[in-house]
Amino acid sequence: MKLYGKELEKDGGGTVHIETEDTEDLWHLYNLILPGDKMKCRTQRKVQSENAATGVTTSVKKVITVILDVQTVDFDTQVGQLRIKGTNTLESENIKMGASHTAEIEVHMKLSIMKECWDAVFLDRLQECTDVSAKADVAAVIMQEGIAHLCLVTPNMTIVKQRIEVNIPRKRKCGSSSHDKGLQRFYEQILLALERNIRWDVVKAVILASPGFTKDQLFKYIMEEAVKREMKELQEHKAKFVLSRSSSGFKHSLKEVMVDPAVASKLSDTKAAGEVKALDNFYDMMNEDPDRAVYGPDHCIGAAEKDAIDVLMVTDSLFRSQSLTERKKYVALVEKVRETN
Repeated sequence: MKLYGKELEKDGGGTVHIETEDTEDLWHLYNLILPGDKMKCRTQRKVQSENAATGVTTSVKKVITVILDVQTVDFDTQVGQLRIKGTNTLESENIKMGASHTAEIEVHMKLSIMKECWDAVFLDRLQECTDVSAKADVAAVIMQEGIAHLCLVTPNMTIVKQRIEVNIPRKRKCGSSSHDKGLQRFYEQILLALERNIRWDVVKAVILASPGFTKDQLFKYIMEEAVKREMKELQEHKAKFVLSRSSSGFKHSLKEVMVDPAVASKLSDTKAAGEVKALDNFYDMMNEDPDRAVYGPDHCIGAAEKDAIDVLMVTDSLFRSQSLTERKKYVALVEKVRETN
């Protein structure tokens, strides 16, 4: 996300001007923009006009500028779509003051966000999402025969970039040529997906995970094709591939792969591994020394008052609370832990 400027007042209020660059930025905006904020952007709206001579009314889509008093913010992680609904506070010929409008926020879109208070958590997230280095540094292909999901893992979310599905005939006693050809088509589509979606200058590891030996066969195919087609970039980054076992070829299996000790050791310098390790350490502490592991608002606040917190984990949903009192409680908790740790 590009930051074009910010005008913050001493009381914490102000405006930030940004431009989205990728799908993860939409996720950050989902956590930055809350009901009660104001947002300025250019958006499309159907505008009706009547022909004075014929009396016929026509509807045309026009690009307009709005300042919305935000009411709801919805994000669909499957398609990467962010929708912000509110009432317009900017008078224009194409939309009245107070008219309801829903803006679809897209990649490469400029907008301004106005808040009464940019607290420490909001400012931290703004810093994180405008940091060029904070991008997806882990890619994963979770697969089983005929189905694969290519995912990009960021510090905040897992994005399914492509689902690959190929019908592979079963092996027959008389021969397996059709089965082998189906596998070749499957592996080829995965290879093309890797070429299209991975930035090798950013990604530090590519996980290939599957039940059985599908992952091993895919890795062999990729390396052989890289030599045949003189794909130098793939050959240069061979060491970034990590093979692991998964229970299925679906996205949810990525969780079990990320906590595999063999995988975790190879991902130790990636951003995504940090949160996985913190959560894993918490579960270990719960089993080995439960008195030192606390959870829930009251227990965590009590531990913070005693300066007894080493690692604090807070889910994003708590900071999206529409209750200002509730949100302030968790912001104060985070600031308290930072002061003492």
